[in-house]
Amino acid sequence: MDDKPVLTVNVVTPDGSVYENTTTLAICKTTVGEVGIMPNHIPMLASLAIDEVRVKVAEDQFDEIAISGGFLEFSDNVLSIVASAAERKEDIDTIRAKRAKERAEKRIAQAKQTQDIDELKRAEVSLRRAMNRLNISSHK
Repeated sequence: MDDKPVLTVNVVTPDGSVYENTTTLAICKTTVGEVGIMPNHIPMLASLAIDEVRVKVAEDQFDEIAISGGFLEFSDNVLSIVASAAERKEDIDTIRAKRAKERAEKRIAQAKQTQDIDELKRAEVSLRRAMNRLNISSHK
């Protein structure tokens, strides 16, 4: 990334900054599909899905951040990601994520049994968040 143009990636949550780095490529999953953002990309604003943000740090190496929804804004070579929750791959507590997955699965089963549609939707979102964290933490 010597003379190439770069962009700055900032990931923030209500608890503060989770990640900041410069890169030549960031890949995000929006609610309508995946987007790759490179320096000088057109300005954009998009809702983020519960998924990962990948930030290129070397030829075949990416930093991975688990995102629990939110939105991104890109302009003037600054990618700002605001998420309700975000964790860097190396900060994910897999035991805690497994327990969250198990709790969500129990809540789903109970909500189906009682036909509580609102609780079912909330439990499904919790399950997606836990699965996202587990998937990212298991990447090599």
